[in-house]
Amino acid sequence: MSASGKSVWVGRVISVLASLVFLFSAFLKLKGGPEMAQGLAHLGLPERMVIPLAILEVSCTVIYLIPHTSVLGAILLAGYVGGTICTHWRVGDPFFIQIALGVFLWLGLYLREPRLKDLIPLRRP
Repeated sequence: MSASGKSVWVGRVISVLASLVFLFSAFLKLKGGPEMAQGLAHLGLPERMVIPLAILEVSCTVIYLIPHTSVLGAILLAGYVGGTICTHWRVGDPFFIQIALGVFLWLGLYLREPRLKDLIPLRRP
């Protein structure tokens, strides 16, 4: 397998793993429970936002996983991650996981999408 073929597969694996984090988060939001209510209260968010946030996470993740719309999905998920970073920063929680998740979103897409290599060259010939 060529080096480019390997990087595409690594990108796919990274993208799927990052997507699983979002889907798991959406599942927990849909499941609800007292822990979810406590977490939302800690972040200063009303409980009525749980379902819309879960739908938003699933929608953006599906858009990210479809090859033809993956760049749009990455942009949408990056915005979502930015909101989570801001929310956690505002209440004084650590937000390193959210930063890492955003990096993995774009790294996975960069490795599996050749169009991005033309837009963002990491090496000069």
